[in-house]
Amino acid sequence: MINFKSFTGVVTMISDFPIGQNGESEGCYKLISVEDGSGATVNFVVSPTTYVVDHVTLVRGDRVTGYYDANAPVPFIYPPQYRALVMVKENPQQNVKVDYFNSQLVSSDGSLRLNLSNYTQILLTNGQTFSRTPANRNLIVIYGPSTKSIPAQTTPYKIIVLC
Repeated sequence: MINFKSFTGVVTMISDFPIGQNGESEGCYKLISVEDGSGATVNFVVSPTTYVVDHVTLVRGDRVTGYYDANAPVPFIYPPQYRALVMVKENPQQNVKVDYFNSQLVSSDGSLRLNLSNYTQILLTNGQTFSRTPANRNLIVIYGPSTKSIPAQTTPYKIIVLC
């Protein structure tokens, strides 16, 4: 099971990340350095399989959140370097939650409950419609306002199912 953790900050550098020795993947992987307001830095390896919410191009100066699997092995270096599973560019018009949602559509940390509507788009990462229930799955949830209850409740605009 994926243990989603995140790091939020400002993109300070984007460079190519070399993979392999024959050069066939040159330019396909990026190393994105993100610094939070307190001076902590994290490097994210962004691969062709990393899901970038809204398919935006990330640039220096963007405020982003990178999601990674805290259970995955990482090199013991500073700054920490994680394989990005999902990258989100901050947008004041929407909130994003990446997590496992149970059969009641409550996130694994118990902070968000989803109330689906006929207007909630449920998609795969390739943009195709997902025809099953999103319960008991890893999801990227894009939503607006939520209640102040515990857990907070929202009717998402869009759900991307991470199969």
